[in-house]
Amino acid sequence: MAAADEPFGPAICVIGFHHSRGPEIESWFGVPEHTDPSIDNDWSFLPFMALSDGAHSFEEDFSYFTLRRKLSEEKQASLTAHPPLSLFGMSCTRQLDAKELINRPDDVTRSTVQKSLVIVTEKPWMFPTWREKLSLVTRAWFLQRDFRDIEILKDFQQSLKIDEPETLSSREQFLGLSLREFVYEFKHQALVLFKCALLQPKMLFFGSKCDRLCMLQFALISLIPGLIQHLEDCADPELDSYERNLSPPSSLKTSDRNSLLLYMGLPLQIFGKGALFGPYTPLQQLDILADHDTKSYIVGSTNSLLLQQKERYSDIIINLDDVTISITTPSLKTALALTAADRRWVDFIYQKIASTWDSANPSRPTTHGYVASDEFIRLQFEEYLLALLSATKYHLYLQSVPAHNRDLSALVGVEGDPALDFGEVWLESWKASPNFKLWHKNTDSHLFDIVDPRHPTAGSLSLDDINRRVAQQIEDLHLEERFNTSKEALNKHFTSGKKQVSEVFSKAWADFEAYRIAQRAKSPPPTGFREKEDLYSMSSPPATAPLPNSQNPPSSNHSPAYFNSTSDSSTATQTPNSATAFLDSSSIRTRTPDLSSAQAAVEAASQKAGAYFSSWSSWASEKRKGWSSPASTPTSGTFTTANTNQSQENKKIMRSPRKLMIVERMRHEDSSIGNNGSRSAPAVASTYNDFRESMTQDLSDKPTNTATNTRSKNALASTPKSTVETIVNSGNPPPKTQQESVVPSTSAATEPRSPTKRGVGRGKRREEKGSDGIGRLDA
Repeated sequence: MAAADEPFGPAICVIGFHHSRGPEIESWFGVPEHTDPSIDNDWSFLPFMALSDGAHSFEEDFSYFTLRRKLSEEKQASLTAHPPLSLFGMSCTRQLDAKELINRPDDVTRSTVQKSLVIVTEKPWMFPTWREKLSLVTRAWFLQRDFRDIEILKDFQQSLKIDEPETLSSREQFLGLSLREFVYEFKHQALVLFKCALLQPKMLFFGSKCDRLCMLQFALISLIPGLIQHLEDCADPELDSYERNLSPPSSLKTSDRNSLLLYMGLPLQIFGKGALFGPYTPLQQLDILADHDTKSYIVGSTNSLLLQQKERYSDIIINLDDVTISITTPSLKTALALTAADRRWVDFIYQKIASTWDSANPSRPTTHGYVASDEFIRLQFEEYLLALLSATKYHLYLQSVPAHNRDLSALVGVEGDPALDFGEVWLESWKASPNFKLWHKNTDSHLFDIVDPRHPTAGSLSLDDINRRVAQQIEDLHLEERFNTSKEALNKHFTSGKKQVSEVFSKAWADFEAYRIAQRAKSPPPTGFREKEDLYSMSSPPATAPLPNSQNPPSSNHSPAYFNSTSDSSTATQTPNSATAFLDSSSIRTRTPDLSSAQAAVEAASQKAGAYFSSWSSWASEKRKGWSSPASTPTSGTFTTANTNQSQENKKIMRSPRKLMIVERMRHEDSSIGNNGSRSAPAVASTYNDFRESMTQDLSDKPTNTATNTRSKNALASTPKSTVETIVNSGNPPPKTQQESVVPSTSAATEPRSPTKRGVGRGKRREEKGSDGIGRLDA
């Protein structure tokens, strides 16, 4: 083992993940031959620190951790002679598909090979400089696809020794730790974390990305000037070499910044006796965190198991994935409440960053200037800390020296106790911390004579402070998170309730429809439906069941002539009982009316009647030569009359549905004769005579219901000519009301017809019309 008084490193080691043994150290570079620092210093957790939990989820990930270096027995007595006992490691982890290996070892049984390249050194401020080199070398080594070739690793270790400078500027020390992102993401809570670190509680950082997790912790501790150069005791709670070797400053150079910081007692050593700093701490080190001697720490983890036990392992937990801070200790929560001056100060910094924010390059302001840069933010926190130290000394001076013995001639414009602007509760909590005791012991009591003991943004309460305070209180309530949770729950319950209500209404409507159908089936249809059904049955009788009438229905040869038109002979053939159904309304089976079928039946009947009257009108136009002289007709195509009695006669003729269809067909045919739908007087007369003759002939063909036929003949004979003219040429025939609809007598369907007599009469008319070649009804 190398002597403890000799500098360590920088050394390089390779960590591999074995499928059965887990993470393990494979080789070392930059150490004496035949030595293993992990065995000599008991670094059994080094492989777990280098291969962080969840690193396999990323193509490349970095991990930062601390290691304790053991002392040799001969040097334990002289602690001032040995170098720092805390070492720092930085690892870069990558993975490769096992199929791409040129020489695949036999023990590689998994589909991927995961390895980590680690740098161990005692100078953590060199990490920003070595980070990019480590990434490039690791990537080049993996691109070789042969891990037995380690020449690139040896050359890399030699280059690290050359890169180590004797001194570093402040800019080089903090390269890579973006304070802009830190303040921009956490806003006023960045100051809360800074003041929390000075109280030395148990701080736990959690995040899925190990690189960001560790770098944020370095950014936080870098806000304390000079702390990164004095982390020699942070690797173990038992180390306290800094306190043993610390002595009060004896001189001051106000022109030298480092001299001023040293005289003010900086850095504040928050990692002394009983404290631990572990940027990445694996679960294997939980025993150290729970140890009684471990009083405070700042550690990070990527394992979510710690979130389930945050009350046990932390006083405050910072979740980087959600950018939230959860304080589990009530006293700490009270102490960390920011004052109006604190909020005014951190709001000033945040506004500078927000106004120059560039999402493409967060680490540099859009103006590329000094304001809102990392150096600007660091100096702002340095000014804040110096003012805090000076105000604290002034606060202690006011408490220890009576008013009549105080010499405050050097202070101008300082009234009251300026330390209260930093928070009285926080100040009392800080007085109980180990770093305050160490600082107060090794600093001058009149530091307020060097630095103005005043808050950087001290002043009376203004309206802006009130608005800022209200906005902060609203933000602390986490209303958005609560509303989102409540909104999700409400939407879930609303969706479920809506579905249930819809199901209830659907079921109720289905039950109502079933009840309505059942009631309709039990009760007979209204009178209006029966009359319409009688009319519809002329062309479409029910085909599902035979007529319930006991009498034998007539054959298809007995159907009326207007159902045997040439245009729809097949339909007439399929409805042999239409005439009987029309004449005998009692034979209609009581059933639920089907409006669609009824509408179709009416349209079919209209077409048949139209074809019949078209033939009659055509024949009548040939007979108009017998008229003596033409009569003038109005252009509107309608004849008007002032005789009210003629309208009553029209209604008499229109009472029968069959006559209504005849008149409708005559009016339809009228539209094809003359100009603009008008008819000449001879045509009207001819149509009138033919209409009367045909009606008389049809009535004479019916052997049944003599009284009805006689009344029809008399009414037809007594109908004036002008009435027929009005009916034929009227654009809108007299409306048929329910009272005007005449239901045929039921006795007509029970009497037999004379097919011979009816057939002879109809055949004579066919022969007569056939000679003219016009209006033939049947082929």
